[in-house]
Amino acid sequence: MESESEMVAFPLLLTPIETNYRVCTIPYRFPSDNPKKATPTELQWIDVFLNSIPSFKKRAETDSTVPDAPLRAEKFAQRYGDILEDFKKDPESHGGPPDGVLLCRLRELILRELGFVDIFKKVKDEENAKAISLFKNVVQLNDAIEDEAKRLENLVKGIFAGNIFDLGSAELAEVFSRDGMSFSASCQNLNPRPWVIDDLDTFKVKWNKRTWKKVVIFVDNSGADIILGIFPFARELLRCGAQVVLAANDMPSINDVTYTELIEIIAKLKDENGQLMGVDTSNLLVANSGNDLPVIDLSRVSQVLAYLASDADLVILEGMGRGIETNLYAQFKCDSLKIGMVKHPEVAQFLGGRLYDCVFKYNEAEKKNPESY
Repeated sequence: MESESEMVAFPLLLTPIETNYRVCTIPYRFPSDNPKKATPTELQWIDVFLNSIPSFKKRAETDSTVPDAPLRAEKFAQRYGDILEDFKKDPESHGGPPDGVLLCRLRELILRELGFVDIFKKVKDEENAKAISLFKNVVQLNDAIEDEAKRLENLVKGIFAGNIFDLGSAELAEVFSRDGMSFSASCQNLNPRPWVIDDLDTFKVKWNKRTWKKVVIFVDNSGADIILGIFPFARELLRCGAQVVLAANDMPSINDVTYTELIEIIAKLKDENGQLMGVDTSNLLVANSGNDLPVIDLSRVSQVLAYLASDADLVILEGMGRGIETNLYAQFKCDSLKIGMVKHPEVAQFLGGRLYDCVFKYNEAEKKNPESY
């Protein structure tokens, strides 16, 4: 993780950040709540994290890079479980009250303290290899769609289909370990529109105007998500003349793609001329976001990302962690898009939608304050 001194606020957040930016979408508690008593929402989410322990423990047990992995995995499960139970009794313990960021951070800290750096490495590598073999076919199918609006919608559906591959969801981790996931089947089986938040028609209108010169995309998972979902979409942006910055995690967390993994993936997807299926990649940049969690606090990003993003006119936050559970209501000085699939019943309940519903939240920059740009 980058040192505290190197982290800065994401420059495109609406200022002042202190009053305009709230990281977590779902408020676990309100100022009027008793600080010594866990709220119903806190209890609900503590249980979500408790339910995820078995799948994390199972991954940790099989980490061949860690000596005594089964023993250490057991310690992780015990220690993290104890902390979560402590929160139920006293929400102010362990740096609380708890929210989505803190609960994720404590889980990662315990794993790392016990020597587990990347317990999902094996499955990430397998899924990346599988998705790379499918990339050409997915791109060709998209390119064959002549109607621009239909092609954009197909690209968007590809992002949703890829985003299903998420081992941070206990339910999906179980499905995945049992029978894997098919990208094409996922595309076909998406919940029909209108989605729980559905600004796609507005986005289509803006897309046709070709106004974005620079787009920053906060990416999410390895495998189908990044390779079959985000890359075809980013390639289309490049083809339209935009510069694209892909912002990825500094350190491993669940099956999220890291900065170094992303560089390796791009090298494998490019042809001998440095192109992505016939599209020049000189305007494709990769940035280390400085983040090490499956969620992201945009008040703390790397200086490199802040520099690269400062003149962007579209920010995209992809995935449930970065674009729904955090930052759904984040306001930016430029256009913004939050896109992801709802993979926790608790999030579906909060949004008033269905499990595996889609979120496509597009906001245009407010025109009334040009001096703030």
